[in-house]
Amino acid sequence: MASVLTVDHVSKSFRTQAERVNSLKELVTKRRRNSDVEEFFALRDVSFEVTEGEAFGVIGHNGSGKSTLLKCMAGILQPTSGSVAVQKRMSALLELGAGFHPELTGRDNVFLNAAILGMARREIAARFDEIVDFSGLAEFIDEPVKTYSSGMYVRLAFAVAINVDPELLIIDEILAVGDVTFQQRCMQKFVEFREQGRTIVLVTHDMGSVRNFCDRAIWLEHGEIAGRGDPTDLVDTYTEKMLADAADGQAMQSTRRGSGEIRVEEVELLVDGQPTTHVRTGDTVVVRLHFASDETIENPVFAITIGRLGGAIVTFPSSRDTGEVPATISGSGTVEVRLADIALIPGPHVLHTEVTGFGRQHVFDHIQNAVSFDVLAGDVRETAGIMTMRPTWALSGPGVSGPSPLV
Repeated sequence: MASVLTVDHVSKSFRTQAERVNSLKELVTKRRRNSDVEEFFALRDVSFEVTEGEAFGVIGHNGSGKSTLLKCMAGILQPTSGSVAVQKRMSALLELGAGFHPELTGRDNVFLNAAILGMARREIAARFDEIVDFSGLAEFIDEPVKTYSSGMYVRLAFAVAINVDPELLIIDEILAVGDVTFQQRCMQKFVEFREQGRTIVLVTHDMGSVRNFCDRAIWLEHGEIAGRGDPTDLVDTYTEKMLADAADGQAMQSTRRGSGEIRVEEVELLVDGQPTTHVRTGDTVVVRLHFASDETIENPVFAITIGRLGGAIVTFPSSRDTGEVPATISGSGTVEVRLADIALIPGPHVLHTEVTGFGRQHVFDHIQNAVSFDVLAGDVRETAGIMTMRPTWALSGPGVSGPSPLV
């Protein structure tokens, strides 16, 4: 495949003042020395190629250099070193509606914005109805855009930008534009582009879009490429890193109550026998409770609760539910709860523990937020809800065609 976009050893630095000027007097009276100026590298030696007809993703946290890279690709910024080569007609969807005038009507702004994006008036007139239909704003097109809601404003701007007829489209966080119907329309347009052999570069925080839409991706970390390759593997690695960083920076506060004759001293989550705080949808997880008792206790019941962090309870199993209640316990030991093929949807979760009498009224020990853990994508592609029901779909009929290119 021919290369459409080549980023070759691109670095971009900015010069910043080591000390901030806080007043006009300080600006006038204080003489700056060269040593007061620092050089900050937003990008450092970034290289990759995007080939014709592929969708290419760029991911990374805030401050990773994504916006700087996007502006270098779009020609808004010039690299400090290295080069960016574009072999096809490009359209960059960066600041939607930047050329709109609030006093002008939607109709006038379509012509104005399309002209800014490089279309001749004759081309704009030929595509005008298509642009308006795509935006879904036909009844408001002759109203001043200052009367539009923010959603209407962005939809019209997007409709103009998407119809400039680019061969290379660079998109910055655009898939979240408008309502669900409009987003689907946008996705259909992107699929049309790909079927026509056009190329898309998507710079985004939306991991679902990268996982489901892109052919390849790179991960930027502090201005450098931290990973590249298959989007699913890259998104999983990136997500694990972000979750680990968040866990290191903020430990969850646990609270405890109960009479204390039995105590849960430690809680472990194990996958394949190894302790972890990151599991995947479809894993078999063992919850191991280490307990200690100061005296002999009759018929104790152990229970765990699993829920979304800050959200709904997913499950609340107890040893009494399955008849696994010992006659007595004393001293120390462990209880293991095996959760086969977990159906939890990716996201942060929390586990609570409880030990009670057989009647479940007397609480020996209850730990709220005993351990927090993260569920990562596994053997399902669902991203919304609490758990997967592992659905299977079957469509039939004379009007049903083959697999959609959206999948």
